Amino acid sequence: MKRVYLDHSATTPLRVESREAMMPLFGDIYGNPSSVHGFGQEAKKHLEDARELVAKCLNAARPEEIIFTGCGTEADNLAIKGIAFANREKGNHIITSQIEHHAVLNTCEYLAKNGFEVTYLPVNEGGRVRWEDVAAAIKPTTILITIMHANNEVGTIQPIEEIGTIAAAENKRRAALGSAVWLYVHTDAVQTAGKIPLDVRAMGVDLLSISGHKFYGPKGVGALYVKKGARIQPILHGGHHERNLRAGTENVAGIAGLAKALELAIMDMDHEQKRLGVLRDQLEAGIIQQVPSLKVNGDTAHRMASVTNISFAFIEGEGILLSLDLAGIAASTGSACASGSLEPSHVLKAMGVETTLAQGALRFSLGHQNTAEDIAYVLETVPPIIDRLRSMSPLYQKTVKS
Repeated sequence: MKRVYLDHSATTPLRVESREAMMPLFGDIYGNPSSVHGFGQEAKKHLEDARELVAKCLNAARPEEIIFTGCGTEADNLAIKGIAFANREKGNHIITSQIEHHAVLNTCEYLAKNGFEVTYLPVNEGGRVRWEDVAAAIKPTTILITIMHANNEVGTIQPIEEIGTIAAAENKRRAALGSAVWLYVHTDAVQTAGKIPLDVRAMGVDLLSISGHKFYGPKGVGALYVKKGARIQPILHGGHHERNLRAGTENVAGIAGLAKALELAIMDMDHEQKRLGVLRDQLEAGIIQQVPSLKVNGDTAHRMASVTNISFAFIEGEGILLSLDLAGIAASTGSACASGSLEPSHVLKAMGVETTLAQGALRFSLGHQNTAEDIAYVLETVPPIIDRLRSMSPLYQKTVKS
């Protein structure tokens, strides 16, 4: 049976080069990078080389602005909680959106239960935040704006540069008034690292989160860009690792793998994203041509090249997903972190997608190993599955057949 993996937004396979960068650190180079002896300093060199490489990839001004974490979720938590608790005596208002990953939404919910005020901005029908809404939501007490760079379910890219410009203007205005309250901008770039150019200075962000396993690096390692001068405090307490912001011995092997994978993803970016965009469009157009009663979700003018999210009316996504899996095709109904939930996607709900359509949504996310032959196989396989499941759907029989 042919196997086709179309779930790269959930995770990606490890690149050979990334694994090769890690292997020495699983063997001969085993010292603790915090140790002062030669074994430790040899490991520390690999750690700092990786930090310098990641900083270069993000166009950070200094390597020390890169803090390594255990994953993207931890990076998001450190950014949001770290800024909130360090600045709570100056302000307690946070702005985010209704379509964030749960790593952000649940963190904001936690802060809302602990004395902070959180504004959840709506999105348009394409899943895009309006920068005008961001500007209108800012209060004198606003200390943080956290908006994702691109949505993990529908691929819609958010206007982060415009938001960064808004924050810069607000900080300039506050400084002129003598205010001591600084407005920080954080973006969850877990889905876009290695796929869309990330320039933290051009974007105007103070904090940016990434995760290795989304761009062909290892699982269990992430990074957070923290602009020098940002007032932030740790959420883990222990040693003095990572500029006193992330206690715990660094995962040097994983960090080396992350850095190598990010470097290679950026080198391949232009060619690979154009290639994936062509395949994604072929997949999308083929399904639209063969399957009636569906809806493509997301802003087609502002989305990642590798993602399409399609709602199939009258049936549930889980049923389609299981049938595809039996045919060797891996896709998803949304975020892997929310799998098992019986609730419709909070992202599609915020976009105004009808519940029945939201329940029939599938996300196809493409990657390095996908070919035109893969797309042809999927287009042969999907329509019969939809027809079979709809033939068993009372809603379909009542709505269409009657």
